[in-house]
Amino acid sequence: MNRNIIATLGAKRSLLPLLLFIILFLGTGLYLQSQGVAYAFYQLPGHVAIIPALILAVWLHKAPLQQSIDVMIKGAGNSNIITMCIIYLLAGAFASVAAATGGVDAAVNAGLSLVPAPWLLPGLFVIAALISTAMGTSMGTIGALAPVATGLSNQADMAPALVAGVLLSGAMFGDNLSIISDTTIAATRTQGAKMSDKFRENIKIALPAALLTLLLYIALASDGVVITTENINWSAVLPYAAILLLAVLGLNVFVVLLLGIVLAALQGAFLGDYMLANLGKDIASGFASMQEIFILAMLVSALSEFIKQQGGLSWIASKIQHAANGLKLSGNKAQQLAISALVFISNLCIANNTVAIVLTGDVAKTLAQQHQISPRRSASLLDIFACISQGLVPYGAQALLLGASFGISPWQVVTQSYYCLILLVVAMFTILLRKSTAA
Repeated sequence: MNRNIIATLGAKRSLLPLLLFIILFLGTGLYLQSQGVAYAFYQLPGHVAIIPALILAVWLHKAPLQQSIDVMIKGAGNSNIITMCIIYLLAGAFASVAAATGGVDAAVNAGLSLVPAPWLLPGLFVIAALISTAMGTSMGTIGALAPVATGLSNQADMAPALVAGVLLSGAMFGDNLSIISDTTIAATRTQGAKMSDKFRENIKIALPAALLTLLLYIALASDGVVITTENINWSAVLPYAAILLLAVLGLNVFVVLLLGIVLAALQGAFLGDYMLANLGKDIASGFASMQEIFILAMLVSALSEFIKQQGGLSWIASKIQHAANGLKLSGNKAQQLAISALVFISNLCIANNTVAIVLTGDVAKTLAQQHQISPRRSASLLDIFACISQGLVPYGAQALLLGASFGISPWQVVTQSYYCLILLVVAMFTILLRKSTAA
């Protein structure tokens, strides 16, 4: 009995470094925001805030220093994490090369050229959704579209918060679905799922929610202004379309991203004015853009290894399972809700959906394996509910960028994030109504 008590206390104590990380990251952001600092939650980057937590984890490990370092290296060098980090690098390289060859501008202009003037709201939602799905980044999508959308909202005399909410909704749709999104990479690698399987599982929930959102924006649409675009380079859109198609067909993600880089470079060189001599520099720039998430993923995995070895993750899983069992739902629906709630709440604390997925991935996988939840479904739940949470936090990077772009408060932005709210409802009903397990 005493041994069990000691083990339980050790498991709880192992969670203190994680709590310290959350307090440092969240607390610093809340304080700086109260002082009116712009982008308050990004003044102390996550990969810096986690260092004191790792030091505390080493101290609590109560083992020789070299042994503790070995534990940290084992966690950081986890094969899933290293694979995920390499995919991050390739995704960053593709995004950088595609942008340098005019792919981003071409995709934006192609979308805007297809929008009927009175349908500005639904049109912007579809464009943001398609671009974020192709680019794999909600921030990149918002950065590309916000200047255009700001001008259009002013010309059409539309509420800035509503237009900002449209962009946020579309951007989070693609962030959740894209095969080169860091959330997709993290969710599939931590759960051991194929990206194509996770995409098919996700779209069953995301597409109905997107259609309902689109109907809402159609109902809110009014007479707009004539939308003018620059000349469209349709060939520059092809690399985006190619990697999306190849990924859905199930081609290995490494091959998909490498082909995407090559296609983007060749398209720019032969059909545009891109200099192939710049390819190495652009790839390096893409690698550099992934530095923060690369380092953070490894350090979070290192922290998780300490927690895992001392029983912290098992203790969390048992508590969540106990709470889920109290819901008295059939099959494994309660455990699916537990996985969803775990990543949702974690993201509320951290305001970074990728980090939330990495932090909760092991616990989610344990619950999934114990209750016959397929890897593709647990990966889908992690990604969906992390993105829902990210689209609703006013201190998230997306809301902060949109607030700054439109000259409104981030809170106004997230209150108009209709897609995330609708996705939450659709996802909850899907869990409760569909079959408990997935093959």
